[in-house]
Amino acid sequence: MEYFVLLLMICVMAMLYSSVGHGGASGYLAAMALFGLAPEVMKPAALTMNLFVASLVLVRLYRADYFSWRIFLPIAIASMPMAFWGGTLTPGDSLFQYIMGAALMLASFSFFIRVSNERECVEPTLSVSLPVGGVLGFISGLTGVGGGIYLSPLLLWLRWTQMRTNAAIAAAFILVNSAAGLAGHMVTVNTWPDDIGWYVIAALVGAVVGSELAVRRLAPPVLRQLLGVVLVIAGAKMLLTV
Repeated sequence: MEYFVLLLMICVMAMLYSSVGHGGASGYLAAMALFGLAPEVMKPAALTMNLFVASLVLVRLYRADYFSWRIFLPIAIASMPMAFWGGTLTPGDSLFQYIMGAALMLASFSFFIRVSNERECVEPTLSVSLPVGGVLGFISGLTGVGGGIYLSPLLLWLRWTQMRTNAAIAAAFILVNSAAGLAGHMVTVNTWPDDIGWYVIAALVGAVVGSELAVRRLAPPVLRQLLGVVLVIAGAKMLLTV
């Protein structure tokens, strides 16, 4: 019964995250943490689900003409090698729990912060794009969190994007860094969860609904806040059970 509840949570997380252009890794990690899955399972599972969900979301938003190569490329170029490096690292179980707990708690803030979508956008600068991409890429590969959950509020705060362009860039960022992080994981560990196929199916079912919402309307604030609460609970659980 617990296994099916986990699959349901993954499906719901994918739906809610994809509705704002995210792959959902922090949500999947939160769900797996609540069910006590081993750290060596969580990272590759989250990155793999990210690949499929972010691809679906990106295709929908790209076709709707919300994507910006000008903003995306510098961030991606800096982030991918760092994500690969992070993916090669294998912290011990206790250290990974501390890192993951902190990452989930930090990620939760993005769901409680509201940034105006009405402000005029400004031109991105390489002096900011490259460091942001590098740092978030490393975090993505190390933890399995795709990085989009940190990138989205930054892009809005820096006034580089409007909301749906933000979602499209976040989806692309998650896609390339999840791929790089998985490549690094395969080089050093190359272990995969036994049930990864079912996890991916559950995530894709949710993403089909969520990607439609991403194109047509944004997720209601109350749903975003509920996601934030789930991340806080899961992060606290990981920090307190080390």
